[in-house]
Amino acid sequence: MEIDRKQGVESEAALLVGVYLNDQRLAEDPLEELAGLVETAGARVVGLMTQRRERPDKTTYLGKGKLDQLQKLVESTEADVVIFDNDLSPAQIRNLEQTLEVKVLDRTEVILDIFSNRAQTHESRLAVELAQLEYSLPRLKRMWTHLSRLKMGVGMRGPGEKQLETDRRLVEKRITDLRGELDKVLRRREREVAARDDRMTVSLVGYTNAGKSTLMNALTGAGVVAQDKLFATLDTRTRRWHLSGWGPVLLSDTVGFIRDLPHHLVASFKATLEEARQADLLLHVADVSNPAVMDQISAVYSVLEDLGIEQKGTVLVLNKMDSVSDPGTIGAIERDYPGAVAVSAVSGTGLLQLESIVSEALSHHFLDVDIETAVSNGRLLAYLAKNGEVLSRTYTEDRVSVHCRLPRKFAGRISPSEATVKVRENGRISSSEIANGQPPLDSDVA
Repeated sequence: MEIDRKQGVESEAALLVGVYLNDQRLAEDPLEELAGLVETAGARVVGLMTQRRERPDKTTYLGKGKLDQLQKLVESTEADVVIFDNDLSPAQIRNLEQTLEVKVLDRTEVILDIFSNRAQTHESRLAVELAQLEYSLPRLKRMWTHLSRLKMGVGMRGPGEKQLETDRRLVEKRITDLRGELDKVLRRREREVAARDDRMTVSLVGYTNAGKSTLMNALTGAGVVAQDKLFATLDTRTRRWHLSGWGPVLLSDTVGFIRDLPHHLVASFKATLEEARQADLLLHVADVSNPAVMDQISAVYSVLEDLGIEQKGTVLVLNKMDSVSDPGTIGAIERDYPGAVAVSAVSGTGLLQLESIVSEALSHHFLDVDIETAVSNGRLLAYLAKNGEVLSRTYTEDRVSVHCRLPRKFAGRISPSEATVKVRENGRISSSEIANGQPPLDSDVA
């Protein structure tokens, strides 16, 4: 079943509603982000409503009094659609639509609509379609409410139920097919990432519209599209970044995260996020000029936890520092996140410091080693030159001692029977202790 990517909330008048728990900490304008999402999707915001509750109402999410107010607000604003800053159940959406007599969407549906319109590659379109179908499957009954207008009689009993079962089977089959296709994409992406094993990789992650693409352009001159829009990037881009005093590394830009990002959407984009999963270092880019920056930082760490990479080495990059009105803001964040670096991707301020911090962080993946082997072991010498930085060679009769800086994973693949590996400042260390899970080299190589 194909998804109509042009359907959505385009050009509609939207009324925004947020229901928040009493103990929930809110931004000064809690519906600001939802308004940005709705405008990104192409709708016009014509009104706002919020409510504090101990718990959501099981039937309509809102309390009865607020629902009456919302009904009047829909009439006065002539809203075409009511959009909640919450995740609603299919029953709640159905009950709200029956009362309000307009279309009702929740936050997830708006995000999916944006992703659908922004997806450009075959891979991202597959991921979006899978996420949309998984979201729609339990809501199919609501999509057939128009059949209730049919008069029931001879030959007209139950057409909705029959069509519903047909649709459900079609959707379930399409979901199975999409998962199979995306599994193939994931395996191919894993092979592509593994093929770059000889290069250090850095991945940009962060909240949507934090300036990741702009930072990538500033660091690499990549010329990728950078827009002041939510979810401007859905597909991973990888470019070479030459670190001063270090050399080239691969820098990847990834899809932006957002608060309450739907779990099935994260799962659908697993292949796209493979670069971040396999990276040697993450650069977590945050918009330090945003009043909700602390909540956004927490939201990103939550998504990293969902991906199982929250323990990966990470540098927090406080972008857009030139747009901060209160200098104390940056200091407060740096106290909570020691090691954070403030930059401006637009002006270039702080980028040299960022390069220095990244170089130091990546150096933990390297060993400063002396490797002694036979002069005739040309393949090992070529291996060291290819995968490390050879600093000096010392020859004694038929032996050569190579002082080099070598990635830990490559040092661990040198057979101790063919070469002696010594780590400077730490004394001699066996290859098994520094292997880091890497398979040994072929005996004719070491």
